Amino acid sequence: MSNPRIMFYHDGRHPLIYMYEPPIQKEEYEAGVDELIGTPVDAIMFGLGDGRTFLHDTKAGELWGHSMEKWPHLVFKRAHENARDLIDAGNDPLKIIIDRAHANGLLLYPTLLVQQGSGVRGVDTRTSDYRLDNKHLEIGAKGDLDRDFRGNECLDFMHEEVRRERFAIIEETLTSYDVDGFELQLNYFPYYFRPDQIDEGRDVMTEWIRKIYNAVKESGSSRELAIRVPASVDSCLSVGLDPATWAEQGIVDVIIGQTRSSSESMDPTVNLRPLVEAASNTMWRVHASVHSRVGADRLGQATIEIMRATASNYWAQGIDGLYLAHWFGNWPYDSKFYEKLREIPYPEVMAAKDKSYYVPTEMDRFPVPTDGIDPPSQLPVDLELGELVNIVLPVSDELVRWDMSQRVHEVLLRMRITGTTEQDKFSISLNGHILPDSILRKINYLYRMSAPRYRVFGYWYIFRLGSELLPVQGDNVIGMTLTRRDPDVSVPVQLRDVELDVKYLMGKNFYRGPSFNDSDLGPYEHWAE
Repeated sequence: MSNPRIMFYHDGRHPLIYMYEPPIQKEEYEAGVDELIGTPVDAIMFGLGDGRTFLHDTKAGELWGHSMEKWPHLVFKRAHENARDLIDAGNDPLKIIIDRAHANGLLLYPTLLVQQGSGVRGVDTRTSDYRLDNKHLEIGAKGDLDRDFRGNECLDFMHEEVRRERFAIIEETLTSYDVDGFELQLNYFPYYFRPDQIDEGRDVMTEWIRKIYNAVKESGSSRELAIRVPASVDSCLSVGLDPATWAEQGIVDVIIGQTRSSSESMDPTVNLRPLVEAASNTMWRVHASVHSRVGADRLGQATIEIMRATASNYWAQGIDGLYLAHWFGNWPYDSKFYEKLREIPYPEVMAAKDKSYYVPTEMDRFPVPTDGIDPPSQLPVDLELGELVNIVLPVSDELVRWDMSQRVHEVLLRMRITGTTEQDKFSISLNGHILPDSILRKINYLYRMSAPRYRVFGYWYIFRLGSELLPVQGDNVIGMTLTRRDPDVSVPVQLRDVELDVKYLMGKNFYRGPSFNDSDLGPYEHWAE
């Protein structure tokens, strides 16, 4: 198998070595592969531990937790014990996964988290002696950078010693294991140089990538180098990464564009076209990273409708494949997980199936990104009296076409506004067309006693869009203006959520749902049977 189209990131930890009591059995560890057999997944991208320490029998690196005497973290203790027990029994965990994958026709690419902070001795059980003993190699070692700069404790790749230590892990894996390629995860703590050395750092990083690429090809001509980077080309350049140059020089095989790596959350609106354009007329391929986590107040993991919308938006931009990142939140995997896997490789299969689009906003544990690496968030946004706010929502569906075929059942545009009362008034438009109150339903959540995950207050404005107001294929602009403000309140009004549900019929005049009992006939549907 060559040129895998669907890559699945398995971090080797959350749904695997964390879950089983020590001593983990070889057959239990093989579940990391077994759970993906028979799916459209072509390649498993398997995480090599924490990136500072590792969960396989490495000589170039350090075993996860090897120096701990007392453990402040029980799950990390379990990971160490399970890895150590397998290695002591002669079952190298990485070899187990590789052999199991190959026995079932799957490719295996080890994944290295290239960058991490150093941590604190005795507290961070996953850090390495190398990191703790070499603080002078960190980006912020001189102490003259902004204390809030997230890259202060990251390794400075201007140091040859840093590049050499990282390369040794890669080289050992390539020469000691029967892998099909190697992945560099460069979008996890994507800080590699001092802010005042980014320009010269790009050349340094390009030469390091070239060295790795040559090592990959020398160890096996059919092996591939895959690199995960910020989805924005400008963001890549801003941290010292230059994927367009790597492509021009032919030193990468697959570039994986990813946003919101730190929160591991979906972004259906991400623009991958600059990466796709950079890959044109080259031999390298572009994969889009698809997270599974939504993290909203009503939903943790993406439904199949959200997954279809996100994947369809990505395919519409001309990508070569999908990279399924951090799907372990669905574990233990059930029929819904496998249904998502079955459909998302095929945009033509998803074309006339229900989808849910949304614009990313504030989530449970993670703030809106402000580091300049991820695209700036459109939401939430303050609404000032009389000022127009525009939100762009990309939609891949050909709704006019399907509506003419009488396949469209319902299209709902939803917006949640916080800090608002029943006295406020708004003018809301879609692609320049004012949405009339006759198609509006408001839902009062100014206060609520409970919620599925955590509470968010406000009003929902929901429009049922008819044939004359259907969203277009491509970017859609939702406009909102606060036209009247309750004079007795001082809290800010915010547009917090924008969502679009598209619902289809299986065919002209079909019922909705898997059986006639789930039709739209109301409480007396059984009379028509």
